[in-house]
Amino acid sequence: MEEILIECSPGVSGDMLLGAFYDLGVPKDEIEKKLACFGLENLYYLNFRESQNCSIRGIKVDVEKFDQSTKRDWKSIKNLILKTQLEEQLKKRIYEVFESLALAEGRVHGINPEEVHFHEIGAIDSLVDIIGVCTSIEYLKPKKVFCNEPTLGRGFIKADHGKLSVPSPAVIELLRKKNIKVISNIDSIEGELSTPTGIALLCNLVESFQIPYKYSIDSYGVGLGNLNLPCPNLVRVLKINSSDENLIDQKISPRYEEICVQEAWIDDQTSEELANLIERFRKEGAYDVSSQSINMKKNRIGFSIQVILPIKKQEYFRKLWFEFSTTIGLRERIQARWVLLRRKGECLTTFGKVKFKQSMKPNGTIYMKPENDEIFRLQIENNKTAEEVRTIITETCKEFKAFEDWK
Repeated sequence: MEEILIECSPGVSGDMLLGAFYDLGVPKDEIEKKLACFGLENLYYLNFRESQNCSIRGIKVDVEKFDQSTKRDWKSIKNLILKTQLEEQLKKRIYEVFESLALAEGRVHGINPEEVHFHEIGAIDSLVDIIGVCTSIEYLKPKKVFCNEPTLGRGFIKADHGKLSVPSPAVIELLRKKNIKVISNIDSIEGELSTPTGIALLCNLVESFQIPYKYSIDSYGVGLGNLNLPCPNLVRVLKINSSDENLIDQKISPRYEEICVQEAWIDDQTSEELANLIERFRKEGAYDVSSQSINMKKNRIGFSIQVILPIKKQEYFRKLWFEFSTTIGLRERIQARWVLLRRKGECLTTFGKVKFKQSMKPNGTIYMKPENDEIFRLQIENNKTAEEVRTIITETCKEFKAFEDWK
């Protein structure tokens, strides 16, 4: 399975990304079919045309709007997405892009995200861009999506809010929230090089902003922007195959990510019920769950239960808390963590195939150890101590065979 590398040269916008994906081979019919699921087919005409920018060929996207008056807010767009009959993964991608924009605009203007009116972002051409780009990713189904760090530009732009400095407040908030680095070495270029829609798509679709230092290129597409710059204004999307040597690049381990921590204190459920609750949390995708006994009000003995989970699951886990526990309140916070890259696999030993786990240190050194469940299994099967089992495994271990990519 190929990977995708998005090359911002120098910036990024939704229409440039869409043009590049079309040039890469995503059919127009596939994009329009998904747009029709939203009931938008009579509100626009989508055209892909070949053009040039600084003598470089590429695809320009033109969206002729039949309805100029509609200004959609996050609540109406959310309902539009949830009602569509789309594949769940595609629906999730589209939802997350718009949600990130709503949260950014809400913070910037100091209002509830539900009340955010998107103005330009809610216009039909932005809907086309976001739905089209998300559809393209689903159509290509890449193994991983990489991107270089974009450039933002400088100066001022005219918006519905009035005159705004570049980068726009929404772009700054999106980048802050996802901790994405940007490049400023060509900041003398005037204009908005990266739009809120373009940055929101990168924030939600790109899995790594560390480009592989070795890869082969299978094919590529070029999307052209509207600004006339001193350099080519384009986005390239490349289908690549990266080398396994990239996996030991010390720059990508440890990996930074944001997580959600949810916690409640409970004193009116039995230990058996709480054990079932904790097991449910683990099965539903929590990274980890911990519990400890505490002394609560009226000198009752209760339990503090803390769950570490992916941010994208925080709303789902809230429902689990209130449905399967007796708590009437829940603490929640977003935290950051650094994790070493890791992967699972197996090695052939005197005992046969044994499951192992590898982790990558910041200097590229790979540390490997057998899974504890395997040690326990081999103890019982061979009537040996854990130390004896570990020694035999270490002495007879063959080459590691990975079950998955580094993550």
